[in-house]
Amino acid sequence: MNTVIIKFGGSVLEELPSAFYQDVVKLQESKEWQPIIVHGGGPLITQMLSDLAVETTFVNGMRKTTSEVLDVVEMVLSGKVNKQVVRNIKQAGGRAIGISGVDGDLLQAKQVENRKLGLVGQVESVNKDVLQPLIQDNLIPVISPLGIGSNGERYNINGDIAAAAIAKALGGKLCFVSNIPGIYREENGVKRVLTHISEAEAKGMIEEGVIKEGMIPKIQSAFDALMYKVPKVVILDGTEKDSLISFSEGRSVGTQVVL
Repeated sequence: MNTVIIKFGGSVLEELPSAFYQDVVKLQESKEWQPIIVHGGGPLITQMLSDLAVETTFVNGMRKTTSEVLDVVEMVLSGKVNKQVVRNIKQAGGRAIGISGVDGDLLQAKQVENRKLGLVGQVESVNKDVLQPLIQDNLIPVISPLGIGSNGERYNINGDIAAAAIAKALGGKLCFVSNIPGIYREENGVKRVLTHISEAEAKGMIEEGVIKEGMIPKIQSAFDALMYKVPKVVILDGTEKDSLISFSEGRSVGTQVVL
């Protein structure tokens, strides 16, 4: 069975149609694929922080996380977004279970070296044993990207980084779901979607400012996953009809990240 880690952020959450979740369920029902969902929730976190008058800033596309910010991050990701995705899968005819990286020490983490980011974590290891019983029970794991340290401390983990870490641990394919068809390159005033992007191209586009903000950790996570023998990484449009099915069938869709 092929494992596919499907990552989408809060920016696309409200735009994903019911057909997207139906396709997730179809993948699992095919018995050829086991989907695992990792979600973010950035815009909803930002809105909640604003409502609570808590300041938030970003460093290279990653949220600076104080203890106060982390409480809100956990509340929004694990309380609101996670359960919304579980309900969406239920409405599509599937069975899902929502957990965070804290549960069962799923995402074991430590604080990133850049202390300016605060309580942001990097994944040290993934406890695969937490996921196996869920998969065996025909459940679709839905994971919010929080991590836990060796002494029980919590960390905010970028969702793209968390998804890549899980893909590396399970040897699964990695699918970044967005609300755009892929990565664009503008030539002579005309935008076209790249069918493939190499590491050299990506570095150039970061330097040019074409790839920026939250797309930077996404593309860096993609190359990191490929370096660890993740067989395929694609960025695709989840609002496009049958995009997930096309991906599962090996058809060209979105932008494939290649070394």
